[in-house]
Amino acid sequence: MSRILEGRVALVTGGGQGVGQGIARALAEAGAHIVIAQRKVEQGEEECAYLRQTHGVESFFVQTDVTQREQVDAMIAAVTGRFGKLEILVNNAGGSFPKKLENHTDEDMADSFALNYFSVFWAMRAAFPAMKQQGFGRVINLGSLNGVNAHLFTAAYNASKEAVRALTRTAAAEWGGLGITCNTICPSALSPQARDYFDANPEMTKALLQNIPAGRFGDAEKDIGPIAVFLASDGAGYYTGNTLFVDGGGHINGVPWRPEVED
Repeated sequence: MSRILEGRVALVTGGGQGVGQGIARALAEAGAHIVIAQRKVEQGEEECAYLRQTHGVESFFVQTDVTQREQVDAMIAAVTGRFGKLEILVNNAGGSFPKKLENHTDEDMADSFALNYFSVFWAMRAAFPAMKQQGFGRVINLGSLNGVNAHLFTAAYNASKEAVRALTRTAAAEWGGLGITCNTICPSALSPQARDYFDANPEMTKALLQNIPAGRFGDAEKDIGPIAVFLASDGAGYYTGNTLFVDGGGHINGVPWRPEVED
């Protein structure tokens, strides 16, 4: 991959593992300086060191709990304070848990929205002044096919991720004239959390693979990362408000998602 993002500054939440790690590595390979923000310090520091050594870019870690607005604001301030700009914002941090809809508590739903939706809203809002001043911004939010296809037993996750897609489209409409694009990636790629799901649900995993035209699960760095690089590039300046299903074709007819849950 050519270094089409040479000198750009990117922030990736949850960039120390899984899809976020794959995106961070692809952006760094394309020449972007990378800031990783997440809760796990050792993991984040190790990944930043890897990016510096492997791709020769600047990279540093900001410990952040994205469910806390003050920490999200401080995260953005740390990036602009270090580099004087922030051009690429990747809101990747998130998570889900399997539970039947009727067993969800108010706290379950509130916690999911704090992690998956409000963290994105806060980061976008905090990054907006810098992007507006620059006349350039690339917001890449991670959605989920769970919400698009209404997969079973992840109601809180589904709802919060679909809210992110609505937020992304609205921001694209409001910020488009300022040189800021906003798009969503709905990925299907192996991550530690995905592996836990698949290991716990082997029959579901077998059925999933049978319904993915590509015949395999995605690789975060090789399959998801290049899409993020395109969205972050100058060449994507006329592409905004869209959802990209990077899933090997699994969204075409849907996939059988039925994890084991307690009654």
